This record gives sequence, C-alpha cells and structure tokens, in this order.
Amino acid sequence: MNKYIAEAYGTALLVFFGCGAVVLATGTGAGTAMSLLGIAFAFGIGLMVAAYSIGGISGCHINPAVTLGFLSAGRIGVGDAIGYMIGQVVGAIIGAAVLYLILSDKVGGYNVATSGLGQNGWGEGYGAGYGLTAAALVEVLITFIFVYLILQVTKPAANAAIAGLAIGLTLFVIHVVFINVTGVSVNPARSLAPALFVGGKALSQVWLFIVAPLVGGLIAGVVSRAGPNP
Repeated sequence: MNKYIAEAYGTALLVFFGCGAVVLATGTGAGTAMSLLGIAFAFGIGLMVAAYSIGGISGCHINPAVTLGFLSAGRIGVGDAIGYMIGQVVGAIIGAAVLYLILSDKVGGYNVATSGLGQNGWGEGYGAGYGLTAAALVEVLITFIFVYLILQVTKPAANAAIAGLAIGLTLFVIHVVFINVTGVSVNPARSLAPALFVGGKALSQVWLFIVAPLVGGLIAGVVSRAGPNP
C-alpha cells in the first residue's frame, strides 16, 4: 500500500508543478518562448523532485504508460501495476483539484472552461494548430522514447543515482520540442485529471492522451524486454 500511496503523491506533485506552471506562472507571457521553457522546466524538475522523493519506495512511475512499460517488460506484476495506475490517477486528480482550488480564489474569479488547467489538446485553437494525425504520432513516439529511457536507466546495471536526473531532463527536452503540438502528455493520468475539471473539448479529446501514451509505453516495454538485459 505504501507504494501506491507514493505513486499518488508523486503524480500529484507532477500535475501540481507542471500544470501549475501553465496556469499560474506564465501570466501575460503565455505562449512565448520563455513561458514554454518555464513550463518545460516545471515538468522536468517536478519529475526529478518526485523521483528523488519516492523513487526508493515505488520506483516513481507516476505515469500509467510507464507502469504498462514495466509490466510488458516483465518487471512488475499485474496486481502491482493495477495498484500503481489507480494511485496515479487518484494522485493526478488530487493535484489538479488543489490547483483548481487555488485558481478559484483569484480576485475576479477564474473560468476554468475558457482559461484551462494545463490540459492537453490538438487542432484549431490549441498550440500551433496541429491535427489529430500529428498529435497521435507525436504522443506515441515521445512516450516510447521516454518510457524506453526509463526502462534502460533503471536496470540493475545502471547508475541509479543519476536515473532521476536523466529522466527529468528527457521530459524537459520533450516539452521544449513538442509542447506546441499537444502540450505534451506522455502520461494518461496527467492528461485525464485537468480534462475532468475543464470539460468540453478537453474532455472530448482526452481519449487520445490515454490511448497514445499507453501504446508508446507498451511498445517500449516489449522492445526493452527483447533487448539485452544485464
């Protein structure tokens, strides 16, 4: 149970810091190169904070796609995988709820339906206006890259001390390059939580950010399992 609670805590941290950077820290500079860099840093460093906080307890998956990757690589059991995923979704919702409560106390109010909560998306009116095909392809590819790296740097022969740094920096780079396409999900829990609060288009599009990262994570796990294992 401690592992599942740790996963909930870590995922809540990731959503709170990452999505918080989108809606709290960008201000009038939203969409500028500096604000996008800040968001990328928030997600990357937020993941590092979680990794070094709970890595020794649960391994810090904090992402159903990562857990599915570990499952398909044969490095976690089905029971634990289910517990991890439940903890991740609950934690993500808690992180988004706390963020929403803070925003709700803003002078003049905060309309989450129009101003958002750091949700992912595609198409006209979101990011640079990329379509469904580009969004799906990007999410599968970057999730594969991300989860495969995690599986490699957490193998027994790897240097565990720098794993969190490598993983956090990879998430940072992924955001820098692809944030204008989908906002970068690579994490179904991170995408589902804000969409539940925003509703509307965000909720109608969230299926992609559940399916595509899970596909990418599954492929990463299969490839990792088939490769050389020290």
